[in-house]
Amino acid sequence: MSATPPRAQMFERLEAPLAPLERLPRGLWLWSLVHSQGALEARLPGIEALRTALLEGVLPSPAWPGGALGEGIATTLTELDLHRYCAGKTALSDTVLRSLLWHLDLIVDYCDRGAETSAAEAMALECFAEDWRERTGMIDELGEVLGDPGDIKTEHWDRLRGLLRSEGWREALRIRRLIEDLPGLARLIRGLGRSAPGEEFEDAPADGSAQEQITEAPRAETRVTRVPELPGETRGVHRSDRIARMLPSEALLLGHPRLRLVWHARRAERTLLSYEDDDRLRETLPRPRPATLPQRRRRLEAGPMLICVDTSGSMNGGAEAVAKAVVLEAARMAHAQRRPCHVFAFGGPDEIVELELGFEPAGLERLVRFIGQGFHGGTDICLPLARSLARLAELRWRQADLLIASDGEFGATAALAAAVDEAKATLGLRVQAVLIGDRETVGLLELADAVFWVRDWRRFGGSKAASPVHDKSLTALYFPGALRSPQNRAATVDGDSAARAVRSGKTEDQE
Repeated sequence: MSATPPRAQMFERLEAPLAPLERLPRGLWLWSLVHSQGALEARLPGIEALRTALLEGVLPSPAWPGGALGEGIATTLTELDLHRYCAGKTALSDTVLRSLLWHLDLIVDYCDRGAETSAAEAMALECFAEDWRERTGMIDELGEVLGDPGDIKTEHWDRLRGLLRSEGWREALRIRRLIEDLPGLARLIRGLGRSAPGEEFEDAPADGSAQEQITEAPRAETRVTRVPELPGETRGVHRSDRIARMLPSEALLLGHPRLRLVWHARRAERTLLSYEDDDRLRETLPRPRPATLPQRRRRLEAGPMLICVDTSGSMNGGAEAVAKAVVLEAARMAHAQRRPCHVFAFGGPDEIVELELGFEPAGLERLVRFIGQGFHGGTDICLPLARSLARLAELRWRQADLLIASDGEFGATAALAAAVDEAKATLGLRVQAVLIGDRETVGLLELADAVFWVRDWRRFGGSKAASPVHDKSLTALYFPGALRSPQNRAATVDGDSAARAVRSGKTEDQE
């Protein structure tokens, strides 16, 4: 079999300076190859080193273009803190590099217009710094509302600039500051979904299906341990190398001129006939007594979110601000943890707006448009509930939880409330509610598993009035029979049966 022919090396020396191009993205090739600053052999590895430093989030020390210009680049990047913004973000790092190369390429144009070289370099760096002061300010504004804004692509900057100058975005910033006064809201939204175990534990299951072994009060127990070869009771004869316990017949061998060698061999082999003795160690130990209790499981969280937001006329004012804060915090959490989030903004019958929260400019525009609009209309919870249950049938939303943000002034039909109960039993759906009002209502209590009460919602609308009620559960306190609980349902006669009884003249005692 013939040997593999050697690799041709005719052009390797000529192509070696272009090796960094294999590691640079294609979008930087043109700016790296055709540039007015420095020689190609030094420029390519210099750009690659600068890009690596930005991606790693460390302060860059540009080896290209060197001299005063290189020091100026390092100072400018440090003042703008761009290494912190670019850490781990490929698109943003490449955008910074393209912008820097573009401004540096204008130095020769400034010189052609009569500027000194040092002045032209300063002008280019100042224009670059001015451009990125604005952009880092935009990133900071996005971060204030959404947390980490993510890796922003080049083509999104113009749309983001217009978005951040809108009145809706100003309102979003104001609403974001309100969330800081509602620390429990973020914890509630973080607990939505059923994708991963969280830090909190769920209550013990009522059916007792899952059990675990725990310990109760200990009880005393006596244990006897045998300690061999401890002087005590002689139990018999065995073979060993213990000289003090060997039999007299073994000691006789030591006096014989030849058999003494047999004794030494037996001792080395631990086969001397010896008395076997041991002792007993008696201990009293506390031994735990096992008991069986229901097992505690970690509560599932961090999954998809379905949010129904009340946009009726009764939500105007402070309640409207809190409802928008719920949506904004959900968007922030979904963006930070990459969780799907779908919002149903509902009003009167057939008045519903669906909002898929996304993190691209189009998704941010939808969010800002929602934040900037006013609330009006009636209240009908049935349509958003029906669409939320329909979403649960899709694979993407199967582990979602439902959050209802409302003042509670609504009521679901009996059939829809039963459908929600069935989804809880079969799909594991959990329904959380944010009560932006003074009291729970029958409609809210029938649907929600837990209620987060924003008692001082009025102050978010500029009013200093306090809540006129002492407890949100007034319905449960004073009208317990109004709730559609299992006990009340079992003791309640349906409308048809009651009508037949009235027509026949029968009373409840007669039946």
